[in-house]
Parts: sequence; structure tokens; C-alpha cells
Amino acid sequence: MLLDAASLYFRAFYGVPTTVVAPDGRPVNAVRGFLDMSARLIVAHRPDRFVACWDDDWRPAFRTDAVPSYKAHRQAPEGGEEVPDELGPQVPVLVEVLAAVGLARVGAPGYEADDVIGTLATRARGPVDVVTGDRDLFQLVDDARGVRILYTARGGIGDLDVVDEAAVAAKYGVPGQAYADFAVLRGDPSDGLPGVKGVGEKTAAALISAFGSLAGIREAVARTAVPKAPLTASVLRKLHDAGDYLDVAPAVVEVVRDIDMPAVEGHLPAAPADPDALAELTERHGLQTSIARLSAALGW
Repeated sequence: MLLDAASLYFRAFYGVPTTVVAPDGRPVNAVRGFLDMSARLIVAHRPDRFVACWDDDWRPAFRTDAVPSYKAHRQAPEGGEEVPDELGPQVPVLVEVLAAVGLARVGAPGYEADDVIGTLATRARGPVDVVTGDRDLFQLVDDARGVRILYTARGGIGDLDVVDEAAVAAKYGVPGQAYADFAVLRGDPSDGLPGVKGVGEKTAAALISAFGSLAGIREAVARTAVPKAPLTASVLRKLHDAGDYLDVAPAVVEVVRDIDMPAVEGHLPAAPADPDALAELTERHGLQTSIARLSAALGW
């Protein structure tokens, strides 16, 4: 089980009231929410391995060099990601707690959590569940290898959408392996990805259904002299006009699957990695209930 950690701690922050505080009055809603989510996931799915995948770089240079608008609207004036004032200080606390518990937390310099997830999912020798609220990771679904997405968008951890290849096809009309190309064409305002102007989900799906991939679409555009649906005159013009964008956008949308990073075990801990540190953190931040739930989930 691979967690898109930022997706979950943002969800925890907005889903648990900021009135949930430590003894000193500082909010710990995101920390407690994340720990409670982890406990529920472990109980419900009983994974052999459990890894919180981290954004070591939430806006990597290789992506912003390709498409400068990538996540630009989410950048704080002083640099870095814009994070609610009450959430920012909780992230280092969560890092400390995960380390004391002994749950694996993995990032890679210069890469987003998506890329860590893509690499670990590709390396895995057995089934993989990816827990996220990010549709970009739909490109990883692979029925043959047992890679699926547990999607958090509609509800909480207790109401996850299971996304496999059939779900992607039913929702978007494209095969799972073509989702990245579909996203390039459609764009994604939440990530500052413009897409091809005037090409929405239906047209993008029709193009992929007809030509298989973005490469196949572009080959067809280059050789088409007589417009014919789905390459109508209007769509041809839009794709020609977007040529520069289509040259670079795949590098932004496609998840990296081959980061040079150490092997990750990620086994569920049979006991706390640092009991003294965990006890101190639990007391200082008022995490008793959440740590008790997680301890029970882990069978301590």
C-alpha cells in the first residue's frame, strides 16, 4: 500500500476540525487525521507493506522547465507550496511521529510523491494499492500486475473508489495505460496544465480511441490531408496550434517510474521503532487516541 502522503494530510486537515489541538493549544488535526486514516487502511486492507510517499520536491524543475505554469498558482510568494498557516507546522510533527512508529516514509530529491509511487509500484512483485486523491495516478492502473488506485475524492477512507482499468474506461472512455495522454490533451487546471485549447474530455477520448496514443494522434495529424472525424478541420487546427505544448507536456504529466533510489522494505512494524520518542511525542501533542488506534491496527 502506497500513500500519496500530501494528498492525505491535506484531506485530514480539511476533514478534521482545527479545534483538535495539542495540550499547548496548537492544532494537530492533520496529524491525528493522517494517523487515524492509516489505522483504518491497515485494518481494512491488511497490506504486507505500507509506505507514506513524500514530495521531496512538489514542483520539480524538469516539469516547470517544460510547462512553467505547472502548479504556479499554488506557489507561495516566498517560494514553496502555499500551505494553510495551521497545517505547515504539523507536517514536521507527522514526520517525527511516523519515524518513531516505524512506518516507512519515502521521498526522492527532485521528485514528487507521484514519481516515488510510480517507481515503487513498478518495482513491486505483487499487487499494489495506491491511496490518493490525485487523478494523475490513474495512469498506473494495471490489472495484469494488480496495481489499482484507492481514490479518496468522493468520500473518506471508509468510502474509497476502487479504480482499475475497467473503471478508467467506464469513466473516461480510454484504456488505463492511455490516461496520461488523455490528461495531456484535456489539461488539468488544478495543476496549471492548460491542455489543448478547445479539446475537452469527449474529444480527447475520441482521439485516443481512434489512434491509440498521443504519438498516434500526432502521426495522424501530420499525415491527414482531408479532415474526417474525429480529426475534423477544427480539431486539426487546434492540435496544430498546440504543437509546442504537445512536445513538452508529456514530461509533466507522465509519472516517473524509474527513479534511482534505494530499495524500500516498508514492512509493518511489530513494535515502535523508538518507544521513548513515540511516548514523548504522544504526550506533547495529545495524540493518545490516534496512537492507540494505530497500535491496535498494528497488533502491538
